[in-house]
Amino acid sequence: MSMETGPIRLSISDLHASVDDPALTSMTLLNELAGRYPEAVSFSAGRPFEGFYDVEALSRHLTTFRGYLEKEKGLPAEHVRRTFFQYGRTKGFIHELIARQLEIDEGFTVDPESIVVTTGCQEAMVLLLRALVRDARDVILAATPNYVGFIGAARVAGAPLRSVREHEGGIDLADLERQIEAARCEGLRPRACYVVPDFANPSGASMSLADRIALLELAGREQILVIEDNPYSLFSSGDSPLPMLKALDERHQVIHLGSFAKSAFAGARVGYVIADQPVTAAEESSTAPVLLADHLAKLKSMVTLNTSTVAQAVIGGYLLENGCSLKRATAREAAVYRQNLAVTLDRLKSVFQPIPGMPQDVTWNTPQGGMFVVITLPFPADDDMLEYSASRFGVLWTPMHHFYGGTSGFHQARLSFSVLTPDQIALGIDRLGKLVQDQHAKQLSELPHAPGDHVLQPQGM
Repeated sequence: MSMETGPIRLSISDLHASVDDPALTSMTLLNELAGRYPEAVSFSAGRPFEGFYDVEALSRHLTTFRGYLEKEKGLPAEHVRRTFFQYGRTKGFIHELIARQLEIDEGFTVDPESIVVTTGCQEAMVLLLRALVRDARDVILAATPNYVGFIGAARVAGAPLRSVREHEGGIDLADLERQIEAARCEGLRPRACYVVPDFANPSGASMSLADRIALLELAGREQILVIEDNPYSLFSSGDSPLPMLKALDERHQVIHLGSFAKSAFAGARVGYVIADQPVTAAEESSTAPVLLADHLAKLKSMVTLNTSTVAQAVIGGYLLENGCSLKRATAREAAVYRQNLAVTLDRLKSVFQPIPGMPQDVTWNTPQGGMFVVITLPFPADDDMLEYSASRFGVLWTPMHHFYGGTSGFHQARLSFSVLTPDQIALGIDRLGKLVQDQHAKQLSELPHAPGDHVLQPQGM
C-alpha cells in the first residue's frame, strides 16, 4: 500500500535563529528598496567609489602576478599554471605581499605565516568568532553602534555580543572596563573586544593615539584580545594618520582584520586576518606552540577550502603594480572621499541652517575621514520612514537602529557618500530637507489649536 505525501514543509522555528535574525535581513531591505526606486539618490550603500574601475586592468594584474611568480619566486611554468587553476594553499599565497604592504604603509613587520587570506573580511570574522567562543560563557565586547556585518557574523557563529558605549572619540574605555567587570560578575568570560579605530562604520568615530595606547593597556590588564577592523584608515582628511592598533601591539594582543574591498575592489572578495597569537597545547608538550592563524586555517579548510586563486592573483598584481603600497594605489579614491565629505558637511549646514533663537532639530557629526556621516532627525528614522523617503522624495539612507541591533538609534540615519558625485550629494540632501519639511508640517497639523488660530507653514528649503 503506497502512501501519498505532500512536499516537505519547513518551519522557521526548525532552523537556526540566525536565518530570521533582523541583523541579517537589514541589508536585504536596503537592496530591495534600491531596486524598487532606482531613481532615488542613495546614501545607503557603503560601497567604494567606482569611477576609476577598468575591466582591462584585471588581465594586466594577472599578467603582473604571473611575472612575479616566474621571476621573483622562480617557479616553473607548470607550478605557475597550477597556482592559477588548482585548489590553493588554505592560508593563501599572497601573504608575503600583504606583509610587505603593511611594512611599507604602516611601518611594522609581521610574520607572513601569521596571515590567513580569506574570502572577504566577512569570512575572517566568522572564522575568528567561531574559534574564540568555546561555549555560552564566552562573550565578545563591541563598540556600539556596530558594523552590521560583524553583528551578523556573531549571530551565525553563535558568539554572544556585549555592547560598549561609543562616543566621538571611539569606544568608551571606562564603559569597556565596566562591561568586562559586569560580565565576569555574571559568570561570563570576556574574550575579546571588537573596534574600528578609524572612521568607524557607521558612526565615523575615530580613536586618539592616547586612547589607542590606553585600550591596549586595558586589554593587557584584563587579559582580553583586541579585534581590530580598519578598512577606512587610508581615507583620512588630515595629513597625519594615526598608527593602526596592530602597529602598536608589542604583546600579540591584537588580531587584525584586513580587506581589499575598499582599497582595490569589493568584487575580488579578498580579505585577511593577522593572528600571530601563540596557542599552547592543552597538556604539557615539548612541541612549540602553533599560531592562532594555523587554527583558523583548519576551520577555513572546512568552510571554503581556500580563497579564490584567481582573485588572489588579481589582488597580488594590483599590489605589485603599486609598489605594494595601498596609500599610493588609493590616492585618487582618497581625494574623492575627502571632497565628498566636505560637500556633504557643507550641504547639511546649508540646508539645515539653524533659525536664530530656535533649537536646532537636525544635527550631524563631523568625522575627519572615511565614508559616513550620521544625522539625527526630529522624527523616527525607521524602515517605514525610509520607504516613505524613497517613494515620496527620492532619497535613500540607512536607519541607524540596524547598527544597534534594534535597541537604539531610532532617530538617526547613516549617510554614505562614497559612490556619489558632489551634484548627487547636494540633490540628495536637498531631498532629505524636503522630507524633514514634510514631517514638520505633519507634526504641526497634529498639534491641537483653538478655532481661528493660524497654523504656521514651514518655509521652503
